Amino acid sequence: MTETIAKQTGAALRLKKGDKLKVIDPEGEQVSDMVLFNAEDKREKLSSGKTLDFEETILITKGHHLWSNRSNKMMEILEDTNGRNDFLLAPCSPETFQIMYQNPDYHPSCFENLHTNLAKYGIEPDDIPTAFNIFMNVQFAPDGKLSVDPPTSQAGDYVLLEAKMDLIVGLTACSAEQSNNYSFKPIQYEIIPAQD
Repeated sequence: MTETIAKQTGAALRLKKGDKLKVIDPEGEQVSDMVLFNAEDKREKLSSGKTLDFEETILITKGHHLWSNRSNKMMEILEDTNGRNDFLLAPCSPETFQIMYQNPDYHPSCFENLHTNLAKYGIEPDDIPTAFNIFMNVQFAPDGKLSVDPPTSQAGDYVLLEAKMDLIVGLTACSAEQSNNYSFKPIQYEIIPAQD
């Protein structure tokens, strides 16, 4: 069954080893931040650094694994119809909007949506790692300058991942204007149970 994450909100879920998670962009140009934790020991979590190191690329897509801080495979990307994701930038937070957008007012953020939804699993704000930013289009110039461009995902694009261990997963429908071409939309997901 397909579940919908409303715009600028998040969700948390559990996966068993072998379960598949399909993350869908139903309307196009919408980013989803995803974080992972080992369900048996939450101190083991998703690691951007280990993943980029072991996969030897910053463009993580079909055929790559997402690795933990303990150098274990957490997920494998089986399909990726868009092919552009980011693993460099941290989840947007209240400070993101204060520092980068010069917005002193309250603004929904992926960081808040992740830690508030994951709290039921005993995960605290300081536990949240750099997210795997599905559909996010980060470009980098020859001098190293980063830019966040509109996502290239179109309506119906998806990423299909397989859990390599029992997992706690946090997902968002990203809240940062620049990441989503200045329009906020929902994200959908589907859990496909492992075949016995």
